[in-house]
Amino acid sequence: MHRTLENLSEKYGPIFSLQFGKRLVVVVSSPSAVKECFTKNDITLANRPPLMIGGYNCTTIIDSCYGDHWRNLRRICAREILSSSSLNESQTSRQHQIKLLVHRLFQNCQDFGTIVELKSKFTELSFNVIMRMVCGSQFFNQDKDDNKAAYFRELIGEFFSNGDASNVDDFLPSPFSWIYKHTEKNTLKQLGRKMDEFLQGLIDEYRGLTDQNNMIDRLLSLQESRPDYYTDDIIKGIIMAIVIGGTDTTAATIEWAMALLLNHPKVLNKARIEINNHVGGDRLVNEADLPNLKYLQCIISETFRLCPAAPMLLPHQSAEDTTIGGFDIPRGTILLVNAWAVHRDPLVWDDLKSFRPERFEGIEVKPWELLPFGMGRRACPGAGLAQRVIGLALGALIQCFEWQRVSQEVDLTEGNGLSNAKAEPLTARCMARLDINCSLISEIANTYNGCNSIHRFLSVLVVGACG
Repeated sequence: MHRTLENLSEKYGPIFSLQFGKRLVVVVSSPSAVKECFTKNDITLANRPPLMIGGYNCTTIIDSCYGDHWRNLRRICAREILSSSSLNESQTSRQHQIKLLVHRLFQNCQDFGTIVELKSKFTELSFNVIMRMVCGSQFFNQDKDDNKAAYFRELIGEFFSNGDASNVDDFLPSPFSWIYKHTEKNTLKQLGRKMDEFLQGLIDEYRGLTDQNNMIDRLLSLQESRPDYYTDDIIKGIIMAIVIGGTDTTAATIEWAMALLLNHPKVLNKARIEINNHVGGDRLVNEADLPNLKYLQCIISETFRLCPAAPMLLPHQSAEDTTIGGFDIPRGTILLVNAWAVHRDPLVWDDLKSFRPERFEGIEVKPWELLPFGMGRRACPGAGLAQRVIGLALGALIQCFEWQRVSQEVDLTEGNGLSNAKAEPLTARCMARLDINCSLISEIANTYNGCNSIHRFLSVLVVGACG
């Protein structure tokens, strides 16, 4: 959809309207229009349209309209679950998952002849990070896949496959909605029911347990203080929002970044030199290192620009009549922001189709020019978490491994669905760097004492690295 709407904006301008069945939709595709939407009109456009993919009667932080209820949910997420202090408390858990990722890659890539599939590993990483926040280490076994975890990942995949803003039933007049009773509408209802049953089971599993120090535990504590407000549906909605917002999109961004780096080995080498200079080879990169890895941050920003995980921001809806760019916008109009087009605006970006992280060096990008997490009141509250996970993953992959393309060039074709994932899962040839320090290798090896085969391989690396 984002490419089609970009083509229309080139013909009709950065602000244009479309009639999607019964709904008027306004599409904005320029930084200046985005700035007007989320500064002057931020409150007016802070509502969400009641689309069919939403759940729990539009009471989640994702799809609820702007008001006291949404502000309370936002406060819980931004100040208690995803605040800087909360993220700092849980950084050991994330570092643990990064070590697991590196550990498994060590197992798979003993030489450059081995082709490693990376998409599933990045999906597992992001899923594990989120689920450890939600329900702690008891959710599934780290070294053996768990049917419950696999089922939940499958549900999330279905959500992203079916969750784009173009579900026909959302735009048909009610007399005609029966056409889709046994197709899209039925599929989404079944998906919602399965998701609800799973989340209810998760809550029931942890209800009554104490001192779990996870998100479910905190939410159930709130329920004890205000059971009339913090119902199970409200808790399930918060969990769903955190999981949906923090799994596929984060994994997709890591995958896009690695794909771009594989196609640009000079950029990859420059990032490796930066990590060598600032972190060294005695230990694995950690979250405290990330602010000092300026070029790595530029790579992440350029990946956000070229390959945003959400090329179309979640739709907004006007609460009252307003104007954007001199155009009258009636109350109830759906607003779509084409972040893909904004990130390619020739008035802001030069050489806009090229992967050039250096463009971000020494500059401060305005919030309406780069929109990986949206802007304004409805911006994603999980931006800080996503940036930490992406930075840690890329830093470790660059620090610990040598990388080569499988073919002459990595295919950057996009797939379909709510998140902008690669059409074909990323594969690459990788090999553990022989020049990394034996203390770093031991740090990874000691993370999981049960993996004897990996220990045997790592012992070979230790001998090679340490003589």
